[in-house]
Amino acid sequence: MTRRGSRRRVVAQINIVPYIDVMLVLLVIFMVTAPLLNQGVEVELPQAEAETLAPAEQRPLVLSVDRSGVYFMNYAEDPAQPLDAESVTAVTAAVLRGNPKLSVLVRADKSLKYGVVIDAMVLLQRAGAEKVGLSTESPER
Repeated sequence: MTRRGSRRRVVAQINIVPYIDVMLVLLVIFMVTAPLLNQGVEVELPQAEAETLAPAEQRPLVLSVDRSGVYFMNYAEDPAQPLDAESVTAVTAAVLRGNPKLSVLVRADKSLKYGVVIDAMVLLQRAGAEKVGLSTESPER
């Protein structure tokens, strides 16, 4: 026996709870990894009007020198770990052996004495860097 006129109406509903869970997991992952993306040390660069270098295929080798004259290198095992002069030379030589055309830059705090910056450049040249550039930031207008 069938009843005429009685139809069941089916309404499709989307369960959004799994989407919220995935979103929260991604949010936590981004919150944890975002601070790790900031490489190097806090260095107050001198301001100068200079042309910006064309983007390279590989990230340049950057030797950072903070205001107390301590060396840090972005290609080191731990970029936030201070390095001595011998370690800077060893890491630079190893990186440049693999890629001799890699750009080499010095990021030195503007309060450093000129001689400390020159010492950093000499370390890089002894390790095999043919050209060493200096990082600056554009002056605010």
